[in-house]
Amino acid sequence: STTEKPILLDNIADAEAFVSGAEVAVIGFFQEPESAEASHFRLAAGNIPEVPFGLSTSPAVLSHYGVSANTVTLFRRVDNDRRDLDMNNRDVDTEKMTRFVRMNELRLVTEYNPVTAIGVMQSSFQFNLLLITDKMSPKHPERMRKFRGAAELFKGKILFILLDSNLKSNEQVVSYFQLKKSQLPALAIFHTPDDEHEVMTVDEISTERVQDFCNRFIQ
Repeated sequence: STTEKPILLDNIADAEAFVSGAEVAVIGFFQEPESAEASHFRLAAGNIPEVPFGLSTSPAVLSHYGVSANTVTLFRRVDNDRRDLDMNNRDVDTEKMTRFVRMNELRLVTEYNPVTAIGVMQSSFQFNLLLITDKMSPKHPERMRKFRGAAELFKGKILFILLDSNLKSNEQVVSYFQLKKSQLPALAIFHTPDDEHEVMTVDEISTERVQDFCNRFIQ
């Protein structure tokens, strides 16, 4: 895109509009816009084109969010949560900032991989719902549309996760639920505090089926 990244946020209203305008948004709070940390922040923004990055040096904005200068904060809509990376007493470079965002960018539907796995494990959600499916399938876009529709209904309650059965790194998860590739696609719901889970193989995904499956398990 031709727009400058990160976007400068000079006042509270701009910052709030920026945060509410995306599923995941990142703001770097700095005293000096040309500091070494701010330079690393700009490079990290370039590494992650699909996440909006904002930068603020306004004392009013910092105070509004209760942060000190040299903090990177990730806001996510899926659970109205935020994660802060305080850089005041530690050495944080572009790579660490990029990893911090990648690890914590939980979305309405989060795709599971070795990096997002950490954020998934550390999330405050007690219920995780996995759609275990082949992303290369011609039916994938339609399945995802219906899965996202169900995710909207359980926002803040259940973390919806897409698990691509083609990825070698995901084979362990598929076998954990005792599924074979021939049984996919499947839905697996998981209650993190006690590892209780239930699996349902599905030929076709519909928002209603997903909704019923979740409601039954939660009850």
